[in-house]
Amino acid sequence: MAEAYIVGAVRTPVGTRKSALAAVHPADLGAHVLKESVQRTGVDPAAVEDVIMGCVSQVGPQSLDLARTAWLSAGLPETTAGVTIDRQCGSSQQAVHFAAQGVMSGTQDLVMAAGVENMGMVPMGASVQYALDNGLDIYGSGWVDRYGTQEISQFRGAQLMCEKWGFTREDLERYALESHRRAAEAVAEGRFDTETAPLAGVERDEGARPDTSMEKMAGLKPLREGWAITAAVASQISVGAGAVLIASERAVEEHGLTPLARIVQLSLVGDDPVYMLTAPIPATRAALKKAGLSIGDIDVTEINEAFAPVPLAWARELGADLDTTNPNGGAIALGHPLGATGAVLMTKLVHELHRTGGRYGLQTMCEGGGQANVTIIERV
Repeated sequence: MAEAYIVGAVRTPVGTRKSALAAVHPADLGAHVLKESVQRTGVDPAAVEDVIMGCVSQVGPQSLDLARTAWLSAGLPETTAGVTIDRQCGSSQQAVHFAAQGVMSGTQDLVMAAGVENMGMVPMGASVQYALDNGLDIYGSGWVDRYGTQEISQFRGAQLMCEKWGFTREDLERYALESHRRAAEAVAEGRFDTETAPLAGVERDEGARPDTSMEKMAGLKPLREGWAITAAVASQISVGAGAVLIASERAVEEHGLTPLARIVQLSLVGDDPVYMLTAPIPATRAALKKAGLSIGDIDVTEINEAFAPVPLAWARELGADLDTTNPNGGAIALGHPLGATGAVLMTKLVHELHRTGGRYGLQTMCEGGGQANVTIIERV
């Protein structure tokens, strides 16, 4: 099987829903990172065979095949195709998988994997609003036959995880506080500066709150009476985009590209859709087994902090070291622009491996429907 290499990884800063980035059209957000990727790698854009872009709420300004419109909005060659995909929160991590698989199969040499989400312009859940407005069912009769009419939501899933693993509200808030501390430190030290491409006057990630405290978080109301979940232990609603250029060994040589990392393993696993957020656990086990690695071999992990119980349960079940998990903070502090997060996390992971000299990196995240992607890479 042919090798696939990451030769470029760039992202916008992640902005809040009230950020100046929220006024930028999603196609222009995507265009920005696509153009930056081409310029930073020096690749001939006409040699890029496809743009695979993750986006969750594909309505309004995020509709009409955003991958294609973003590429064209960047002024890049019309000969490059584009496709937009939705695997919920893992959409652009799946874009990386599809791009790498195209290269590893030998059918493609250069593929751009990307992700975009402007949650300030297109609200979360916008893609199901039509059904709600018109009294239509979200799920069909087959789903109801199998799972009944119980609530299916990420919020309930997070609470169910707390109950299953025995996490208290204090456990979650302590984890969230550390995420903010790490993120604030990373932003202040400029650790993300080489991987980000400023836009609309936004130069650095906006979500970290260095002044937060256990006392402030304790004052928030739970999402429901008796729950441990509050807004403080959930990912932030955000705006952002990221792009990861995947190349074959032949393309590396022909275009004089510099590999940053080698794709080691691509895995995908489904789990209980009611719990929804637990799939990173079995998916990581599967990926490590196929790669012939142990969790102790992983130098840096990026696991999406959709809610604090997700990384906490994952670390407990895998025996993972939380010191090397989200070392620069996660989505609780830095935000979660849905379809962009996979590309954003991969960009962070690649650059952190180079910053620290680590060998192996692992990325995973929970996804709607009870799914999880896992990507293992090796620094080159």
